[in-house]
Amino acid sequence: MSSQQSLVHARALTKRYANGFTAVDGIDFDVRPGKAFGFLGPNGAGKTSTMRMIACSSPVTEGTLSVIGMDPRTQAREIKAKLGVVPQHDNLDTELTVRENLEMYARYFDIPRDVANRRTDELLEFVQLDERAKDQVEPLSGGMKRRLTIARALINDPELVILDEPTTGLDPQARHLLWERLYQLKRRGATLIITTHYMDEAEQLCDHLVVMDKAKIVAEGSPRQLIDQHSTKEVLELRFTDAVREDLNGQLNGQLDGLADRIEELPDRHLLYTENGERTLEQVNLRKIPVESALVRRSSMEDVFLRLTGRSLVE
Repeated sequence: MSSQQSLVHARALTKRYANGFTAVDGIDFDVRPGKAFGFLGPNGAGKTSTMRMIACSSPVTEGTLSVIGMDPRTQAREIKAKLGVVPQHDNLDTELTVRENLEMYARYFDIPRDVANRRTDELLEFVQLDERAKDQVEPLSGGMKRRLTIARALINDPELVILDEPTTGLDPQARHLLWERLYQLKRRGATLIITTHYMDEAEQLCDHLVVMDKAKIVAEGSPRQLIDQHSTKEVLELRFTDAVREDLNGQLNGQLDGLADRIEELPDRHLLYTENGERTLEQVNLRKIPVESALVRRSSMEDVFLRLTGRSLVE
């Protein structure tokens, strides 16, 4: 894909720090307009360093990077004017009200007062904080603060919205509400770049994903494509009591041999990758293997990551 067709175009993109540490090691990717693009991987994989280069808050060491058709090396100011950035940690002004946080931020972009007021009204309604407009920020819940941070990032009507770990630290209800708001934002035609280490978040929000590990891209595609390419249709999860584990004394894996395309042993369970989980469970029972519990489920992005890197997404 050419840089003219991409909102973000990167080739051999590299970030190396003064101490010699390479955080991003020669990666290629393209972000299409109107899509949600995700960087998936554990902490330290290089996701945040990549986002900082896109956001023009950290210089490129080597390679090519184009953002909204411009070069971050020479046009950082122009790029920033067209970006909305949601940092990993909220940096709201707790001494201001909810509404004042948006109105104050609008001044950085020289947005006329009447336009800023109108956008503030629209955005507070969009993130469902219009009834809290006059409240101080400090007492708000974590989910509310996160939604306010997203609203603030949209005040300049950006062409590209960058979200770094948008739901880290939120409870499940707050996460799902935020997902719904981001989905609506995408439906409005916004282009989103999201970093996350939550596999369910990646599957819910992203049209296209790159999986990063140790500063490199190890796979890319839509969530469905990645699952089809790197995992089986189903997974049988088996749990065993400690007594069974001790009694079998290391023979457990041998008893499971041949039952699945691939078997992963995790600290708390065994994962059997198979096209038919129920049929595989029948074979487990026929071998009289003492199972504490069994679960058949569809393969997920976590299974993809485990296959590619040998570890789970959340460590």
